[in-house]
Formats: sequence, C-alpha cells, structure tokens
Amino acid sequence: MKASIATVSISGNLVEKLKAISSAGFYGVEIFEQDFIAHDGTPRDVGNMVRDFGLEITLFQPFRDFECLPEPLRSKAFDRMERKFDVMQELGTDLVLICSSVHPASLGGIDRAADDLRELGQRAAERGLRVGYEALAWGRHVNDHRDAWEIVRRANHPNTGLILDSFHTLGRKLSPESIRSIPGDRIFFVQVADAPAIEMDLLYWSRHFRNMPGEGDLDVKHFMQAVAATGYDGPVSLEIFNDQFRGGNPSTVALDGYRSLMALMDDVRRVEPEASIDLPDLPERVVVEGIEFIEFAARGDELTFLSDLLMQLGFSRVGIHRNKAIALWQQGNIRIVVNSETAGHAGAVWSAKGLSVCDIGLRVNSAGDALRRARTLGAKPFAQPLGPGELDIPAIRGLGGSVFHFIDAESGLAEVWHQEFEGKPTAAATEGPLKAFDHIAQTMNYQDMLSWSLFFTSLFQMKKLPMIDVVDPDGLVRSQAIESEDRKTKITLNGAETHRTLAGSFAAKHFGAAVQHLAFSTEDVFDAAEALSSNGFEILPIPGNYYADLAARFDFPDDLLERLRAANILYDEENGAPFFQFYSRQTAGGLFIEIVQRDAAYSGFGAPNAPFRIAAQKRAGLAKGMPAT
Repeated sequence: MKASIATVSISGNLVEKLKAISSAGFYGVEIFEQDFIAHDGTPRDVGNMVRDFGLEITLFQPFRDFECLPEPLRSKAFDRMERKFDVMQELGTDLVLICSSVHPASLGGIDRAADDLRELGQRAAERGLRVGYEALAWGRHVNDHRDAWEIVRRANHPNTGLILDSFHTLGRKLSPESIRSIPGDRIFFVQVADAPAIEMDLLYWSRHFRNMPGEGDLDVKHFMQAVAATGYDGPVSLEIFNDQFRGGNPSTVALDGYRSLMALMDDVRRVEPEASIDLPDLPERVVVEGIEFIEFAARGDELTFLSDLLMQLGFSRVGIHRNKAIALWQQGNIRIVVNSETAGHAGAVWSAKGLSVCDIGLRVNSAGDALRRARTLGAKPFAQPLGPGELDIPAIRGLGGSVFHFIDAESGLAEVWHQEFEGKPTAAATEGPLKAFDHIAQTMNYQDMLSWSLFFTSLFQMKKLPMIDVVDPDGLVRSQAIESEDRKTKITLNGAETHRTLAGSFAAKHFGAAVQHLAFSTEDVFDAAEALSSNGFEILPIPGNYYADLAARFDFPDDLLERLRAANILYDEENGAPFFQFYSRQTAGGLFIEIVQRDAAYSGFGAPNAPFRIAAQKRAGLAKGMPAT
C-alpha cells in the first residue's frame, strides 16, 4: 500500500513536515498549496527536496471553483489551471485535486461539469498530467461522490478521474456501498479521515475536527472496504484538518497517522481477502489477558513510604531480584515491582519524576506477535542489558517515555518471577482483600489523548468507551476508558487542559503522561475498608453532604447509607447494578490508590463521584508519612 499524508495534516514549516512524514514511514505526500506557497524555494527545489526525503509527491491540491462557470470566469479558471500545470511539472507530480465548486456564480449541471472536465483532461493529457475531481460535502451543486462519479463518467477522458474522501461521504451520512460499482482504474486518489460524532456545520466540522482513522466515530473501515472492492491500488492518503494537530509535535502526529493507516488497511485486508492490499507482515491485534505487573521507580524516603503503603494495602514482599535492587510485592495474582536501581530506565525515571510508575507489564496471548505488530506500526523496541539468568522479555517504548513489557505463558516468559527472583511465592500464600487490578489511570495533557487511545486500540484488541467530562473544582478533565473485549483489562485516559486541576498538576510534574492512580478490585468493599484501615491505610475522608445527597438520589436498605458514611465509601449504580469505591489521599506528585467493588453489569468508573473525590483530595493534602518533595 502506498501510504500518503497531506502536508496540511501536521504542524511546522514544509521542511519540518517532510522530515516528520519521511521518518514516520510514509511512501508519499500531498503537497497542500498553502505549504508550497509559504516555502521560499522554487517548485523544482521543493520537488527535489521531497525526493531527497525519500518521498513521492502523490497529489498537488487543492484547485477550487473550476467547473460550471459562465464566461469570462470559465476562461479565467482554465488560465489559472494552466499556471498550476506549470507548477506541477516543476514539482514533478502528475495529479491535481479539483474540489467541487462553491462559487456563487457556478451554474451547476452534470453535463456542463462533464464538458469542463473533459476539456481540462485533454489539456492535462497534452502535458502528461491528470486531474482528479472530488465532491465536497458542502459543494454548491455537487456534494455527493455519486454525482462526482457521474460527471467523471460522462467526461469520459482517461486523464480525468475521481477522487474519494471518506469525510465527504461519511460526514454526510452517505453509504459507501455505491463505491463498489466504480471501476478501480477510474479512481485516481483516495483520502481518509475520521471525525468525532458532532452535530455542526459540515465545513466547520471538516476544517477543525477531523482526526486519524480509529480516533473518531466515522465508519472509515466500511468506506475503505468499498474502495478495496473496486480493485483500486493507488495511494491511500490522510487529509486531516485538526486544530489540535496543527499545534502538536509534527513527528508524533505523523507517526500516529502512519500507525492509524496501517492498522486500518490491515483491518480491511482481513475482511476483503480478494482485495490487492500490499502491507508489511502484520500480526492481528493482540489479545490482552490482564495486567501482569506494575513497576514503580522509588528510592530513599519515597521507597520507605511506598513499602509501608503496600503493606497497608495487604501486599507481601515475596521476592528480591537476584541481580538488581528490585523487590517483588504480591497479593494473590496482583504483582507490584519496586525498582530502586540508580541506573537504567527506572533510575532515569526516578531522577526526572521521583516516585512514579516506570513500567507496565501486559499479559498477552503472544508476546512475539505483540512486539512485531508494535514495531510494524512504528513503536520503538525497548531493551536493557541482561544480567545472569535474566529473561529477554519483549518490550516497547510507548508514549511520553512510557515502557510496556509483554509476557505470555506459551513462550515461558511467565516464569520470570521464579527465575529472576529469590523466593517463590504462590498466589494462595499471599491472599488478601484485593483480588485484581480493576483499572489503571493514565493522566496526560488533553492534546495527547488521541495518540494514547490510538496506541492501545491499534496494537491490542481493545475498544474505546464514550468520552466523559470530569469536573474538577479548578477546571475540566476529559476521561476516556479503553478496555479489552472481555472487559477485564481497563485503562482510563484522563486529559487535562489546565495545570490547576488535580490531573493537570500531576501531568505537569511528570512532564506529560504517567499513571496517576491504581484501582484494585475487591469482593467485599466493607471488609476491604476494615482490613486496610486496621493495617494503617488512611481512607480519604468524604464530607457528610455527599451522603445526604446520596440518600436523595438512591433508595438504600436501612443500614447501607450509614455503613457507607462510616467507612468513607462512595457509591454509584448503572441500571440497578451497584458500584462501590474508596480512595487514598495523594502521595508525591499526585499518585493515589482506589479500591472498587463492581457488579459485572456496571461498566463505568464512578464518574458522578469524581468531583467530590477530587475536592476531598485537594482538601486532605498528602498522605501521612509522605516525604515532602
């Protein structure tokens, strides 16, 4: 597949854009006219620079308001196009995009438009060029790909073809199925963009809210299935207009684009086996079977604090690494690794951030496939020197400096706990009130949320839940959960827009993104609260006003409200399914602990309680025994 992206999709000057696009792995680039005009080199210089980056110019665009104009505007439009043909020849590209007219003087008419495009096709042929016609969703007379195809069909010129754009089809809620009947060789170019489901003016929606395939709510897979069925084998290109991306890191956005396009076309290839889609060897999305471990970087007083906290939570220190200053804590099948090394990744994380989660271990069905898929989609492998007897566990660098290790049973990697640690505990020997990781919460700047959601959903068999707003007393935090198909592995992404919020302050101190809290599940929240309190765990105090409001919202058995109040437990329900949760205070930098008891039918995370929890945490301050930083 010839993966392409429009220069308008990312930030920076033309040189910065091309460097990012090339580094991400793209085959080609659409030169957006504005980017070309703003550059200080000649068209020939630009063409040579593109090729020096190892790229091809797949398209020059856009040419606006061409067809169906009365004289003298019609002649002027052809003159303008001849000048663009000059530029194209110097650039070294043969295809230009013409979008359907929005000109107020445009007369409309299928045959009139076809006559114009036939004549333009003849002029292009004389120069060895091609013209592609695209229906804008807000076009004055042509706003449907079916009408655009009929115009191209009637123009009946080999140098005039159709350009399809998923946004213009799906944004108008048109079925892409009619695309299947178009001959693949009459489609000159295909553009793909996703977008969130928002009811607003089509032009404004398109110009500000497009995003990468898989980041929004449009059925881009269905669209590309229809395209693939035609036999089309040309470039598939991203044309993304997004305010967030225009202000983002060009390398990150370009890599997201490449990852999204590869994942999309891999999905299409698997459901349209007859289609000719040439892709690198790409294993299927990997099944995440659970969180194998969470690893902290901790030293000094913070190490003492964390060790005390784990004991209060009911964990036992069950092993010491044979070669390194690493301790293994366990409760049932929950594993917490505490790394106090002064070198390596954990040492670097602690030096930069203090007490932090520095590594996440995911239990997957195939660690090898996870690594291969991740690398093919642009992730960088992570490795550190191995000591005597240590296993080579596949790992990648995630986003924001994060690291993910992949462990499976089939390849023997699950034996790491017995092979690398002195002490061989069984899960039964460390049973306690906590049973599993319910979820982990990644906090980040809001503009990074799309990258994180794409990271998880393109690599793993995980799906996004609807985004919700969490109200902090000092601002808004947007939260989106990603969960595995069996709903047993959950990761919440919390995006902050201001450092004044609890999440924003945490993201600022951790230079972007990090795990802000761990949520553990229990079978009896009241027993867990009592057991942990007896160990010295301090439950976050919740004000009485919360429980008075709770009594007004729900019908409780006689003694339940008082039990909730006495234990500082919060409550929510979903279609009658109950959900209980309690929290710790914050530790250094804003990390905290949550304990939940959820009914299987409850799919949320207690979002209605978040404003009260956040206010209580801000009021309560740091946990006792937490060293000042």
